[in-house]
Amino acid sequence: MKNNISAILLVATMIGIGFAACVKKEANTYFANGTAPVLTASATTVTATPADSLTNVLSFSWTNPKYATDSATELYIIEIDSAGHGFAQPDTIIVAGALSDSISAKQLNNIVLGLGGAFGVSYTAEVRVVSSYGNNNQQLMSNSLTLTITPYVVPPKVTPPGGALFLIGSATADGWTNPVPTMTQQFREIDSVTYSDTFYLAANGAYDFLPVNGSWTVKYNVASSSVQGLSSGGAFQYSTGAGNDIPGPSTTGLYSITVNFQTGIFTITPVQAFASLYVPGDYQGWTPASAPTLASDTANGSYQGYVDITTTGGFKFTNQPNWNGTSYGDTAANGESGILSSSGNNLNIAATGYYFLQANTTNLTWTSTATTWSLIGDFNSWNADVPMTYSASTGVWTGTITAAAAGGFKMRANDNWNLAYGTGGPAHSLTSNSGGNIPITAGTHTITLNLSIPGYYFYTIQ
Repeated sequence: MKNNISAILLVATMIGIGFAACVKKEANTYFANGTAPVLTASATTVTATPADSLTNVLSFSWTNPKYATDSATELYIIEIDSAGHGFAQPDTIIVAGALSDSISAKQLNNIVLGLGGAFGVSYTAEVRVVSSYGNNNQQLMSNSLTLTITPYVVPPKVTPPGGALFLIGSATADGWTNPVPTMTQQFREIDSVTYSDTFYLAANGAYDFLPVNGSWTVKYNVASSSVQGLSSGGAFQYSTGAGNDIPGPSTTGLYSITVNFQTGIFTITPVQAFASLYVPGDYQGWTPASAPTLASDTANGSYQGYVDITTTGGFKFTNQPNWNGTSYGDTAANGESGILSSSGNNLNIAATGYYFLQANTTNLTWTSTATTWSLIGDFNSWNADVPMTYSASTGVWTGTITAAAAGGFKMRANDNWNLAYGTGGPAHSLTSNSGGNIPITAGTHTITLNLSIPGYYFYTIQ
């Protein structure tokens, strides 16, 4: 039996050997290595214009890397990056099966601007080609070339004003009066297509942009004032018709406004919000909605402002433009104790006048200071104040001074330095006491002081 098994194994082994001898072995295919391509460019300095936008202004070509496969399947990646960045985050263009490619002026402009270039400023970039088989294997880097490219200004979406831009509207300090005061309602020109500045805006008002101060011929507004979110910015338009005014913010305060004519978008960023305390009284018919206000730019309940009080019949403070909220009176019967109470008597002053009122609804205190205003400065050797005159119809103080030479001046109340204003406030406003001298040129000038907007006091010089 043992011999039979051995014979069977021998036969099986011989059959297996014979079968193996009949199978043909296939050799593995190995592609030969290619050669790094050599890149050349039609130019290394490009300064295009808007008229060239659709024209190819730069061409690249490179040598054949001589891969073993059909060249039509090979891939080439053109990489363009800022000079010195080592192609860490390049802009790329993919080319399949060709040894050259061209770039239009618009395409090149967008690439350079995307890398951080600026309009009209030459920018240094580097370019190279990365070749590979169609499956991205065996990537070979070409030499790199240095390019100097000057981006051109892309035609803006909205026609820019050409050097000046002004803010006007019911939300502004000067309302719809045209021309507007340039000190407080003119934008700074950042560049030919961008204007920006910080302005006072009253709650729930509206405004437009003007390219020419004093003219209504052309303005910038919005296609529809009902678009959601416009109080924080959005698209605007060039308008020679009525158009739609831009809706202002819901909270009074200082706002940074940037107008970008390149993109046709304006943005609004809050800088400082004002809380209001209304001052209804006998002098204006006890109507909170139309009463002057005090303002607070802090969260501690401290308010201040100026009010022209023309009667001695008393007044109160209210935290709403109606009688539905909290109203504050004085704890004393004569209304002059300086202590507030929500169930107190009318607040009173001894005589009519233009008052600086301060109230603190946290500490429940208030003060009143009657003021008259005057001008003092280099023009009079900081002596012998020049009095200013108040106009109830315009709500401003006015005075005229003559300066023999250029210098500075300030406004102060009651011929002393307890309450005075100089430059340095936000949005071109005045700063109390610590402000700098207001510059003035030689000659005769009419100065106006506007204290009617609580928290935002400003001046004009003519």
